[in-house]
Amino acid sequence: MTHRYASLLSIAGSLLFFSQCATTVETDKPTATAQRAMRQEVATPRAADSTGASLSASAAPAIPLPEAPSSVEAAAPKTSADYRKAIRVADATLASKPRDFDAVLTRAKAKSHLKDYNDAIADYNFAARLQPKNAEVYYNRGLNRLKLKQYTAAISDFSKATRYNPADKEAFFGRGAARMQMFQFKTAIPDFTKAIELDPTYADAYEYRGISFSSINKPNEAKADLEKATQLNPAAAKSLRRYAGK
Repeated sequence: MTHRYASLLSIAGSLLFFSQCATTVETDKPTATAQRAMRQEVATPRAADSTGASLSASAAPAIPLPEAPSSVEAAAPKTSADYRKAIRVADATLASKPRDFDAVLTRAKAKSHLKDYNDAIADYNFAARLQPKNAEVYYNRGLNRLKLKQYTAAISDFSKATRYNPADKEAFFGRGAARMQMFQFKTAIPDFTKAIELDPTYADAYEYRGISFSSINKPNEAKADLEKATQLNPAAAKSLRRYAGK
């Protein structure tokens, strides 16, 4: 089991929806024992065209997205200075061993934490060439693409992550959330369903599947999911009241 950045899991975000949806993003999954908290408010979400480019919407949702996994975080950096130091150390390693996968991955994650998303993606591209079947790389790259509102590309990355790690519930959740960003509620629902199959206590997946059901006018299914989400996470009561009329 890989180590995860637990420090980024205390993300407290508000759910801001226009009609029936939600969205946010960050990096790094929790440790195996840590409870994932995934709400961090980001730029106002937008509808997307068929290419995944964002389009203005009169009102838009805020969808929390999953945390990216990490593979070399025995002692996870927690400050900007720590991330910059991690980049310097990785640079030094790569100067002598330019194909060191762990160094590339560490540098990519540090850049992502510093919000250098384009540079992080460049490193993830390199990491994918070094290990083309590494699910973690595609998951992390997908999250960075979500930050840049490259929803179609993010969906592609999450799909690759699920291909190489079919047990990764966050990858399914991430793909579902990306589809919600594109207002593809019907196709998001099976992703949340798969995440729930992998983890029946996955409150966020119940919540956002419930919101998706509400968005396609299935109030009974929405209510059942949102009630379950509230049982698992009382914070989901806001969505229950908003989307199930309670």
